[in-house]
Amino acid sequence: MESEQQLQEILWISTGPEQTEALGEALGRTLPAGAVLALDGDLGAGKTTLTRGLGRGLGGYEVSSPTFTLHDLHEGGRLSLSHFDAWMEGREKALLEDGGDEWLGGDGVAVIEWAERVLRWLPTPRVEVRLGHRGEEERQLAFQVVGPASDPLAQVLQAAILDALAAAGAPQQGAGQAHPEIS
Repeated sequence: MESEQQLQEILWISTGPEQTEALGEALGRTLPAGAVLALDGDLGAGKTTLTRGLGRGLGGYEVSSPTFTLHDLHEGGRLSLSHFDAWMEGREKALLEDGGDEWLGGDGVAVIEWAERVLRWLPTPRVEVRLGHRGEEERQLAFQVVGPASDPLAQVLQAAILDALAAAGAPQQGAGQAHPEIS
């Protein structure tokens, strides 16, 4: 059994909600079926904002926070979007233990907000995204593909992230660089 690995972390700075949504939309146009995005960050860091853009890119879906519904399924676009919110302790684990994981890694894209609460149930490869405040509007997003580096889906996910960042107008990290910072 191949051990879980992480590909290079990719850092990106968003200047505001519009740019975060634009990145989400670009991701929605590039992510493959079976992609799982695990989003973490403080309240107001941009998890739902990124997902709102992702929904537009996948199929023009109107996305809002599923905190009180736990799971929203959007269908009819390029790919379906399963949007989970693991904020409320207990309910999210019950959903995933009772078969809700069928939406993870399926024919669409799955997004889990507050993913640190359910990491043990999430498949690999997956994209972990940490969102953090850098100011009133500015946010830092750290993308990490977790899973065997040799897995073809892991490689496709890494390429999709870089393509989406380029399409969203990733801020220059230095003269002549076309991609965001990779650490």
